[in-house]
Parts: sequence; structure tokens; C-alpha cells
Amino acid sequence: MHRVEYSGVDVTEAVRVALVTGATRGAGRAIAIELVRADFFVYATGRSSRTTGPSEIGRPETIEETGDLIAAAGGTGAAVVVDHEDPASVAELVAGIEREQGRLDLLVNDIFGGDRYMEWDKPLWEHDWAGGLRMLQMGVHTHLITCRAAIPLMLRTAEAQGSQGLVVEMTDGTSEANAEFRRNVGFYYDLVKASVERIVKGLNAELENSPVTVAGVTPGWLRSEKMLENFGVSEANWRDAVKQRPGFGISESPAYVA
Repeated sequence: MHRVEYSGVDVTEAVRVALVTGATRGAGRAIAIELVRADFFVYATGRSSRTTGPSEIGRPETIEETGDLIAAAGGTGAAVVVDHEDPASVAELVAGIEREQGRLDLLVNDIFGGDRYMEWDKPLWEHDWAGGLRMLQMGVHTHLITCRAAIPLMLRTAEAQGSQGLVVEMTDGTSEANAEFRRNVGFYYDLVKASVERIVKGLNAELENSPVTVAGVTPGWLRSEKMLENFGVSEANWRDAVKQRPGFGISESPAYVA
């Protein structure tokens, strides 16, 4: 793991600690920034780095940029390069959080990045097999690996502090949308997002009567960096895109879901 610490203020007393995965861009980045504004110490993780290069997604954003934005917001945190498909790396991350902070109050699982493997126009038997499995690894396995490593520390934190812990699973689609097979997104994408909702239900059942709760959150039409690029606009002038696509008027800033 490669790590850089960012501090906009001096921390003189115990603060709540959050781990935000998939924080290189989009909702994850915005959530990390808003949490430091709410006085959390935030560990922001991602794969794309100034030091180790971009992930397979090939986007220019880096996790260190997220760290810069954390500092600019007057917050404290650490930007860490982590592959959440690797259980050993995730276990090392969580052990480091416990060693350095002694607690973990909030986990936000915002890992995916499998959009490049989507084949909307093909049924299961025609969809690229390797790409489909890759989507499951990126969008489901990563969430399970991270929850497995982080939740025990969250339970210990809640018991020691007399506090409440929260796991937020970021997904795409409401319960109503995920109840039916969404024909327009492709088999594997639908399976990934429906699986995340099932993770929320399963973990809440297993955490019943504990001080840790799990919630699923879906943004609306998110104005991510890639989405803004697709429309040839920026966050500053995004309304210009409404002229060519009126429906874009209901789109949301990542800060809104954060």
C-alpha cells in the first residue's frame, strides 16, 4: 500500500473515523470530502495514483487528488492506494486504522469501476465471460472482502465507545428498480447492483441487535467526472447539456448524495 496523509487542521482530541473506499472520483470522492467537513478523520482509498499510475479504468483522477481536496476542505485524513480485491491488503489497511486511530465508526463501500465491461445489448450467453466475471469481482467481491475486514473493528469501536457504527453500501437503483431484471443494463451489471442490495439485507440480519447498522444508498443521475465529459461540460456549466438532453436537468452533483 502507498499512503499519503493530509491535514488541514490540528487534531487534539479523539474524532470519529471513516473509511471511504472507491474515493478516487465520483460519489466516493465527494463523500470523503463531506465527511471531513463533518469532523471525521477519513481514510480514502482507491487504485489510481500519482505514484503507481492509473487503474484499469484509465481515468486521470488519482487518490492523492482526493487527499488534496480533503486538506483544502480543512479536514484530516489519509489517501491510501489499496486493491480491495486483495484480502491481505484490506486486512493490512484495517489493522493500520486500528493501530493509528483505535477505532472505526463508518465504512462507505463505493467500489466498482466495472462500467468498461458492460455489454448492454448482449444476453448472458453472448456477453464476454471474462468481462462479466471481472464486474462481479470489482462490484461484489470487493464489498464482501472489505466488510469482512472492517466490521469486527466497527463492533469493537461501538462497544468501547458506547457509540453506533454505520456501513453504507453504495449501489445503483432503488429496491423497486432492482426487484425486476433491468433489461437495459446487461445481465452482469444488473446482478452486481442487485447483489449489493442483498449484501445490505444479509448484513443487517447478521448484525441484528448489534450497534452497527447497514444502509444501501443509490444516487440519482450522478454528474461524475466521466458523465460530465460525456456531455462536454463541467460542474460549473453542466446546465448547458440540458439543451441537447433535457432529462439531464434532474442530474445530481456528487456532493448531493454525499
